Amino acid sequence: MRATIMHGSRDVRVEEVADATILKPTDAVIRLAAACVCGSDLWPYRGADAITEPVPMGHEYAGIVEAVGSEVRSVRPGQFVVGSFMASDNTCEICRSGYQSGCVHREFVSGSQAELMRVPLADGTLVATPEVPDAKYVPSLLAASDVLGTGWFGALAAQAGPGKTVAVVGDGAVGLLGVLAARLLGAERIIAMSRHESRQNLAREFGATDVVVERGDEGVERIKELTNGLGAHSVIEAVGTQESMMQAVRSSRRGGHVGYVGVSHDVNLPGQEMFYSHVHLHGGPAPVRGYLPELLDLILSDKIDPGQVFDLAVPLAQAGEAYRAMDERRAIKALLQM
Repeated sequence: MRATIMHGSRDVRVEEVADATILKPTDAVIRLAAACVCGSDLWPYRGADAITEPVPMGHEYAGIVEAVGSEVRSVRPGQFVVGSFMASDNTCEICRSGYQSGCVHREFVSGSQAELMRVPLADGTLVATPEVPDAKYVPSLLAASDVLGTGWFGALAAQAGPGKTVAVVGDGAVGLLGVLAARLLGAERIIAMSRHESRQNLAREFGATDVVVERGDEGVERIKELTNGLGAHSVIEAVGTQESMMQAVRSSRRGGHVGYVGVSHDVNLPGQEMFYSHVHLHGGPAPVRGYLPELLDLILSDKIDPGQVFDLAVPLAQAGEAYRAMDERRAIKALLQM
């Protein structure tokens, strides 16, 4: 099979490798309907995360089950499935509390930028659609496996809801889908922070009522101007840098909530400032598995179209171009076609 392998910083290759197979009785193997590049994949691509040996890339996936292990009961070959980037048993005490991404048996999923992939803990990780969906739904179903579920968690962690003003720091796929989630949760006002016209337009389509182009302290001041000097009730942080986290915290009103879902890199919070801010912080890896049944229903009933975040589609063989386009911000999110 063909698979995307990262050999080092800015060194992405599509290579022939051994087919994915069942390794444990709880595994499933699926044939990808499509694959994609995640914003978090850019951290190792840019050299921020060290690559010491060739690494199979990809953790977002949707496709047809090819084979299952002897202990798998919830899915069967021929079904179309979507799963989370974090495999979970969905039965442990942590999973039952709604944090499948913190499962005591969790495993990071990898290797989905390929024709086939192995999914561990298949019973607790995969959700089957009622029938094999029309191809038009594939981008949105693929988005549900990570960026939609992550944006959803960001909005929930930020306590977005009726009567609330929500600010979103980050205009990548997660931030844009955080806007969509805030709208679905009933937020009264949604402020997208973005400097890019195409992303601003999509943010407005997803439900943003305002756009702020400033960043850092200027961005914070603009949020305060739009909220009677108080700041937003809810802020979604969808980047993961020191600047974005502090922009999120400082854009929140006293007693507000920040949902942080950007993968953090070198983020340090000033203790005294946090102490006097009264800001609530909640976030981390999104428990996507818990949201999948609801999100898949919203997609297949045509109530949402999160697949619009894919503004570039290339064949799997051109995965390197997909990475370059996202790195250079020529694309919000790149779809890899099989």
